[in-house]
Amino acid sequence: MNTVSNINKNTKTQVKALNPPQKWLITSGVLVSLVLFIYLAITQDVVQPILLIIGLLLGYTLFHSRFGFTSAFRRLMSVGNGEAIRAHMVMLGTATLLFAPILAFGVSFFGAEVKGYVSPVGVSLIVGAFIFGIGMQLGNGCASGTLFNIGAGRSVMFITLIFFIIGTTIGAAHLPFWTEDLPSMGTFSLATSTDLGYGGALIVSLLIFGLIAFISKVVERKKDAPKAATVPSTHGWKRVFRGSWPMMVAAVVLAVLNALTLMVRGEPWGITSAFALWGSKIAEILGFDVASWGYWQGEAATALQASIFADTTTILNICVILGAFIASAAGGLFKFTKMTKGNFMASVIGGLVMGYGARLAFGCNIGAYFGGIASFSLHGYIWGIVAIGGTFLALYLRPLFGLSVPKSNDSVC
Repeated sequence: MNTVSNINKNTKTQVKALNPPQKWLITSGVLVSLVLFIYLAITQDVVQPILLIIGLLLGYTLFHSRFGFTSAFRRLMSVGNGEAIRAHMVMLGTATLLFAPILAFGVSFFGAEVKGYVSPVGVSLIVGAFIFGIGMQLGNGCASGTLFNIGAGRSVMFITLIFFIIGTTIGAAHLPFWTEDLPSMGTFSLATSTDLGYGGALIVSLLIFGLIAFISKVVERKKDAPKAATVPSTHGWKRVFRGSWPMMVAAVVLAVLNALTLMVRGEPWGITSAFALWGSKIAEILGFDVASWGYWQGEAATALQASIFADTTTILNICVILGAFIASAAGGLFKFTKMTKGNFMASVIGGLVMGYGARLAFGCNIGAYFGGIASFSLHGYIWGIVAIGGTFLALYLRPLFGLSVPKSNDSVC
């Protein structure tokens, strides 16, 4: 009871201490977004400026809710706190409810072929997801976390991003070995690889999410897990623009935005394919024969030759950063942070490992875990389980770089 009282008292103090809006930064962010919108509207397909808006909303939501995948896995494995995991289940449940009819009937705003993220289950997935789980704990952020933390000015995340791009580019070069020379059972969809159909797969998925949420609650009570730390906020309608959002609200918003992305561009939200594109274009400039890589054969070759502004994932990534930047400035929270030798080295290693793992595992926390599970793909579930295993190992590695690990005797984690 005292712990709850202290948390409430701390929350009230934080509300009073909320910084004033950084108006000139907000104006700058809006102007950059507007210029980019006009440029895309003039030079690119109609889909691109629409994705710009969706990307801004994704970044805005991620920052305001501090919606975490890295921290969710870390708190679950270290002290048994399952608050964020239950938010994940709400997000996944909402997404599957929306994805089922979209995928079943091919609902598309602009006539694109609609397809979910259904990827093979094999050695590549298991190795990739495991090392991604390690990498995101060392890099202190997953793919989406890296982007929205850059938008908030967290300096070390720029290092994570640079090495994330390097890692995923190397992974793209090596991918044929992992996918063609090593064992794989191929793709498996709860909806199309069984007799369930999308309706049955939806029911099974919702039951799985409910069971996971229930188990997380039981574990939390058994371990008497500390609550997650609160962040500065305000009240009423102002909370939309300043302060923290409830994670459950953000979970629903993220699911809706992912469904909109699916209907606009024909596939769910993803992040790391753009990193492979950026890195490969740079490698090509440096003299590497990128076009000969197996990863860039077939339809992918077109993306390699086209402008990055024609790439839908690139637009989403840029605008997630911009959306988070505007949100952080609205809360008066944008500030470049200091780096230590420890978190610098952890970000280098974490970024490389995440990037390589994301390519092997056909995506990250967004493309493989969120998008895969929402698309009823078995690989999404396996990604989540194996990445949690990587997280468990990383709990023993984080202190080597001066990074904290939640303790069971903490009042908040």
